[in-house]
Amino acid sequence: MPTTATLPPPAPIQQLHHYAYRAKDAEETRRFYEDILGLPLYHIIQSDHVPSTGEYCPYTHFFFRLQDGSFIAFFDLGDDEAALPSPNTPKWVNHISFRVDTVEELENTKARLEAGGIEVLGVTDHHIFKSIYFFDPNGIRLELTAQLADEFEMLKESKTAHARLAEWTARKEQWRKERAEGKSAAPLKPQQNDRPEVVARAKA
Repeated sequence: MPTTATLPPPAPIQQLHHYAYRAKDAEETRRFYEDILGLPLYHIIQSDHVPSTGEYCPYTHFFFRLQDGSFIAFFDLGDDEAALPSPNTPKWVNHISFRVDTVEELENTKARLEAGGIEVLGVTDHHIFKSIYFFDPNGIRLELTAQLADEFEMLKESKTAHARLAEWTARKEQWRKERAEGKSAAPLKPQQNDRPEVVARAKA
């Protein structure tokens, strides 16, 4: 088996090319992403067999372009069925976040969404950025984010990320051991709370 030293280096991953989801209806999805969010419909692939697996499954695969040239894409499988939510995962966990340049643009998009009858949560302050949250017609949770921290602040944050994750991992290993011994049933809590104001609001 080859070792890391004998393997070629990893390819520099430049950016997200696309993220793909199942769509219940292509036109309903187009109206949301193009007419409300302003992402142009850019490319469509249609076939009755899946190129990667060869299986028979007719589809229309369609792509919306972001400003950096990446895409969010969807598959309409022609059956009017939406993807089912994960039964063991809260609805707020799995989501995709798009960046906008300013908080004003964030607020303007919130107004557009609400004018279209779409419920929006936020603006939420995450300290290094502000966000709004909403669902698309397929039940996918979306976030729009306006970055507040500059690249130097983010670089400073990056210098502690590995140590913090290593601490979490060590605590999780101990938690797994205690759970196996029947000493713990509750989920593991993080070693620190970066958003104490949220806890204060929840208890108010």
